Amino acid sequence: MRMRNSAVLATSIGVLMLATACGSSSSDSPSGSGGSSADSNAPQVGVILPDTKSSARWESFDRPLLTKAFSDAGVKATIQNAQGDAAQMQTIADQMITQGVKVLAIVNLDSDSGTAIESKAKQAGVQTIDYDRLTLGGSADYYVSFNNTQVGVEQGAGLAKCLGPGAKNIVYLNGSPTDNNATLFAQGAHSVLDKVTTYKKVAEQAVPDWDNQQAATIFEQQLTQAKKVDGVLAANDGLGNAAISILAKNGLAGKVPVTGQDATAQGLQNVLAGTQCMTVYKPVAEEASSLSKIAISLAKGEAAATTGTTNDPVGKRDVKSVLLQPVAITQANVKTVISGGLVKAAEVCTAKYAAACKKFGVS
Repeated sequence: MRMRNSAVLATSIGVLMLATACGSSSSDSPSGSGGSSADSNAPQVGVILPDTKSSARWESFDRPLLTKAFSDAGVKATIQNAQGDAAQMQTIADQMITQGVKVLAIVNLDSDSGTAIESKAKQAGVQTIDYDRLTLGGSADYYVSFNNTQVGVEQGAGLAKCLGPGAKNIVYLNGSPTDNNATLFAQGAHSVLDKVTTYKKVAEQAVPDWDNQQAATIFEQQLTQAKKVDGVLAANDGLGNAAISILAKNGLAGKVPVTGQDATAQGLQNVLAGTQCMTVYKPVAEEASSLSKIAISLAKGEAAATTGTTNDPVGKRDVKSVLLQPVAITQANVKTVISGGLVKAAEVCTAKYAAACKKFGVS
């Protein structure tokens, strides 16, 4: 079936810190290690994750899921993390290409650096996959992600439900301006909220690099300038929690609904506590599985299955894609995330949230 992401694609706190350079083979592979393409121990697949700051998912979930998938398939792989540094990502990519990978998957930090990496890979005969974020103007052979416009739609619809009818002032706390996904999230949210004529946008700002500390500073300024805020469209749980911390300082936590995304343990706790209106669950296991299946097929010289295409308006091309569906999470279905294995009940249901967990059937 042919799918097309019709939205205009533009330029997307507990974090588990693991080693920034480890492979998914039986032992960790430090950056720059490995052999040439003739080396039987050289990796066949390279994956570069973006950072450990924007979301806990990359190291807590994506890495171990991908590691297991490649290991189970008998495909040697190296998975490394650029730690938010575009130059470091380029260096890692160069090393992986030198090692002789057949397939390179990246979560770009911005489209310009992502395009440069994919261009080098293409020249070396390496097939590339955009993971989670589309590289605008790039040359990736495949794209694996969620329907990111729909993520924003779910956030907008969730906030509207929490706000209810009447005159409402809304603040938008968007993700990084260099992340194409952040643009899609905002577009999706606006497509819902802008139709409600009684809602008024009183402030909107993108948060550089999804930085939660900057988000708190930005939101505090927005709150001060707007004076009256009835709802916060925050692009992910980290930004949402930053907003909640400022609302708490002003005695407004729980009185002003806030959105989120990623269904992190902290985000789910905020949802259960009533300080966060909702979050969006993106089953990372499904995304990692889709990436690993494509990469494994390509590494073995087999055809890779996709479900449609995504249009890249900058590159003026359609990219073969697998796009997965996000799920809106409120207090009523937090248990969906737990049963999906993304977060353990013990991480969410600490003493402070035990009563709420019991009330909403989270165990």
